[in-house]
Amino acid sequence: MFSFLKKILKTAPNTKTKETQMKKFLIVGLGNIGPKYDDTRHNIGFKILDAFAKEEGISFETQKLGDIAKHRYKGKNIVLLKPSTYMNLSGKAVKYWLIKEKIPIEHLLVITDDLNLSFGTIRLKVKGSAGGHNGLKDIQAQLNTTVYNRFRFGVGAEFSKGRQVDYVLGEWNAEEEKALPERLDLSVQLIKSFAAAGLANTMNLFNGK
Repeated sequence: MFSFLKKILKTAPNTKTKETQMKKFLIVGLGNIGPKYDDTRHNIGFKILDAFAKEEGISFETQKLGDIAKHRYKGKNIVLLKPSTYMNLSGKAVKYWLIKEKIPIEHLLVITDDLNLSFGTIRLKVKGSAGGHNGLKDIQAQLNTTVYNRFRFGVGAEFSKGRQVDYVLGEWNAEEEKALPERLDLSVQLIKSFAAAGLANTMNLFNGK
């Protein structure tokens, strides 16, 4: 158990508390706040959580360090988080809400864009490097581990040398916009599966699709 989570379990919880923790999940979509970032590739995490909220008929409320929506699905409590810290400080919000909601780190899922995957490809991983992604770098630093679940959504790498920042902060092209609804729906189903069916089953069902 990681040090920052030890205080959650400092006093031995009763069985009911343990059961509650095992049924609670934190799903974090990474992105930047503000209208100018809404339809950018870097904000796919926000976009996927918005699609989940729309499908389930729930809404976000602005709270400390982010927008929060809570939902119960098949007996599991799902907390959706869109950090308001901007991408580079995402870890601060993730750490705060893990502790506040008493959620074990194995029930954390971070949704991020990935330049190394072709557009729309989805991949669920248990651990790995930040791969140059500033949001993941900060989460790793704040949690002091590379072992946490991340849902990578491919955005491709169709940019020339030195144009990476412009590309990820750029908006989807017409072809991508047309394909996004189906990819968003698949992403929503992945989140539901992660909470209801577990990590291993979800990886088998969704990776590479």
